[in-house]
Amino acid sequence: MLYKREIIVRGGCGGDGCVSFRREKHVPFGGPDGGDGGDGGGVVIIASPDVIDLTFLGRKKEFVAGNGYRGSGGRKHGKKGEGLAISVPVGTMVFAKAGSGEEMLLADLRTPGQQVLVVKGGRGGLGNARFATAVNQAPEIASKGEPGEERHIILEVKLITDMCIIGQPNSGKSTLLSAISRAKPEIADYPFTTRQPILGVMPGDKRDFIVAEIPGLVEGAHLGKGLGNEFLRHVERTKLLVYLLDGSSPTVMDDLRTLDNEIALYKSLAQKPKIVAVNKIDLPEVQARLPEVKQRLSNLGMPVFYISALKGQAVLELTKKAMAMVEQASRDEELISEAQIAIFRPKPRK
Repeated sequence: MLYKREIIVRGGCGGDGCVSFRREKHVPFGGPDGGDGGDGGGVVIIASPDVIDLTFLGRKKEFVAGNGYRGSGGRKHGKKGEGLAISVPVGTMVFAKAGSGEEMLLADLRTPGQQVLVVKGGRGGLGNARFATAVNQAPEIASKGEPGEERHIILEVKLITDMCIIGQPNSGKSTLLSAISRAKPEIADYPFTTRQPILGVMPGDKRDFIVAEIPGLVEGAHLGKGLGNEFLRHVERTKLLVYLLDGSSPTVMDDLRTLDNEIALYKSLAQKPKIVAVNKIDLPEVQARLPEVKQRLSNLGMPVFYISALKGQAVLELTKKAMAMVEQASRDEELISEAQIAIFRPKPRK
């Protein structure tokens, strides 16, 4: 899967204006009747729920809209160039890259159908009918169409999910995702099985929930270590974080501390709601040290569940709590967005 791509977009050129004069029979001294050229097409980027990543762009580097058509006699204007629409996943951020390397945000396509015009097509040229004056009644000039705009565009996908499963390598993230959703991720007994974010749909009572599994995080992931740095940006737009811990690890508390630190150090994600799930409690060695683990996590300040993703033990309780926290987070976001809307109430002059 591809979640970041740099492309070049170019609007179509405008069509040239036409130099033409009336030549009808029995019409002496026919004047100029050259039509204008058509405008070039623009390039639009639109968010589509049918697209999941940027792989469909392939190796194509440049995307060009259609050119406008040339004007013709009889004051006939040329046809406009065909516009180009590029579909991207919902949650794509569109940046314009300047010559100095600076990036300017053009749009954040968070909702299906939302679109942004990134480049305009060139204007069509004027026909000689436009240049006729009282002094020059038979102009033999017409203007050429203008070239379309050109931009270097950076597309960056940030998945919009309800919850993200985060854990260290081989903690059972793929097993949990397959247990609570319809996803079928690769499951193996070696670390870094997941190398791309995997989405799953978890059915709920009132609606379905989108769940993402992020590749395993290691210490220093926010600095580029391991596979987590490239995909931590997908955590920015989730409503709930599920910390999945390997119960068979001898350093469960250290593992939790590492996950929490990496999340906090990446663009201040520490304020997001969190759930802790200790996995693999079906194993005898985990059962033997479970009382000690429970005691150490008793004052954590966030919900803690002890589950077996493989056997399904306590998974239902975990999902119910997760759904409730997602709904609460959604309501909180709505209240914040409503509070940020500025309402101006001008007073009367007298």
